[in-house]
Amino acid sequence: MKRNQSFKNPVFFVSAIIVTVLVIIGALFPVQFGEVAQTLFNFTTINFGWFYLLSVFVITLFLIVISISKYGKIKLGPSESKPEYPFFSWIGMLFSAGFGISIVFWGVAEPMSHYFDTPYHDLEGLTPEAAREAMSYSFFHWGISQWSVFAIVGLVIAYLQFKKDRKGLISVAIEPVIGKNRVAANTVDSLAVIATVMGVATSLGLGLMQMNGGLTAIADVPNSIWVQIIIAAFMLVAYLLSSSSGLNKGIKWLSNINLGLALLLMVFVFIAGPTLFILETFVLALGDYITNFVQYSLRLTPYEQGAWVQDWTIFYWAWAIAWSPFVGAFVARVSRGRTIREFVFGVLIVPPAIACLWVATFGGTALYSDLFNETLIAEAVNNDVTVALFSTLEVLPLSTLLSMISIVLIFIFIVTSADSATYILGSMTSRGSLNPSLFVKIVWGTLITAIAVVLLLAGGLEALQTASLTSALPFTVILLIMVLSILKLLRRDYHGNKEK
Repeated sequence: MKRNQSFKNPVFFVSAIIVTVLVIIGALFPVQFGEVAQTLFNFTTINFGWFYLLSVFVITLFLIVISISKYGKIKLGPSESKPEYPFFSWIGMLFSAGFGISIVFWGVAEPMSHYFDTPYHDLEGLTPEAAREAMSYSFFHWGISQWSVFAIVGLVIAYLQFKKDRKGLISVAIEPVIGKNRVAANTVDSLAVIATVMGVATSLGLGLMQMNGGLTAIADVPNSIWVQIIIAAFMLVAYLLSSSSGLNKGIKWLSNINLGLALLLMVFVFIAGPTLFILETFVLALGDYITNFVQYSLRLTPYEQGAWVQDWTIFYWAWAIAWSPFVGAFVARVSRGRTIREFVFGVLIVPPAIACLWVATFGGTALYSDLFNETLIAEAVNNDVTVALFSTLEVLPLSTLLSMISIVLIFIFIVTSADSATYILGSMTSRGSLNPSLFVKIVWGTLITAIAVVLLLAGGLEALQTASLTSALPFTVILLIMVLSILKLLRRDYHGNKEK
């Protein structure tokens, strides 16, 4: 029955057809597809970069204010409900779905990139001053702003889903403001599905390439497309096994393993690396981040030439906004029973804190090595960002073992991302069902894996990633509508029936 419902749902077949067509075009005409995608992306980021920055800043402030207001004690569910998942499992699921692969990839690559090519044209690269600014900006990019985008989507969907017993769809989340309109609803939900598929497929592709790079570093495995396809096949089998066991087993168990393994790796690098330097770097960068938060949040460069802000901050915000339907919906699904205050502080504080600790530990180790041991990690990263993590691990004891653990961590992150993404895609294309059928999840999981492989073969990963980011512009408008939606819902419900 669920299978038939999915196929009768226009969101399912419209989004599936559009994704398939885009992938075929990307595979057959990667150069032309890349050029068009880049043109669209440049148009949106150059002309609307100010809109991205201002919107994310407003959303972040809104979430902080609403969490400490009288609405903060309202539960995402019935008044007597308890959190569905223990705190560690909840954080593990947020961490894995939100940016697991990305933080492993960029934890070293980003600070070393900023150290080499600084955020300011008058700041010389490869200097102690550049290192300080690199760490401060990395904290900002992985801090609360990025997670506020996921949190606003998750908050509105969770409130409607568990408090109002409504469907967990993006279209339903904006209904309080725009009203009911089937055409608009199907369009918004299809756009959410397409953005999710594109984003996850490209991240899977990047993860496969990073795994291949790690295997090459520790075992001289050839760095080739065929090795990446074999890794993808193992990933698909692991995903199918996880998906068949359900949300409370597969994703939950893998997320716990993920978070535990990530923390274990981070603790080892912290102890084996320059511990005092890491601690001092973390405290200094945290202070710089807090001090410069408003400036970084609203920084543009209209008085000077340069595209650094567009290439980094605006790109990150566009990427987070394009991913917000997937991550936000998943965050909502695992947050039943928590108060709005718990939800906001949990989502905005804990995952960003873990990310900043990760950046300080791994990025700090790399910076220390370049600054005081005259290694050339920054130059290596500038030539190939995929080697960032493994180049850093080489300066530590037990580097081969650490690289092997990192490869396992990346693999589990890939599986968890595929699992959580296909759960949400299944829900989005099954009219918001909390328990989409295994068949629908397998369809999306297989399709995402096939897309990643086709794009690797065609060399079109970057083009499709850029294309997916163009969806950020309409979604930014949707996010602002969500702010009005939750405000309208809370005011109406709170004043109509105050919770004690």
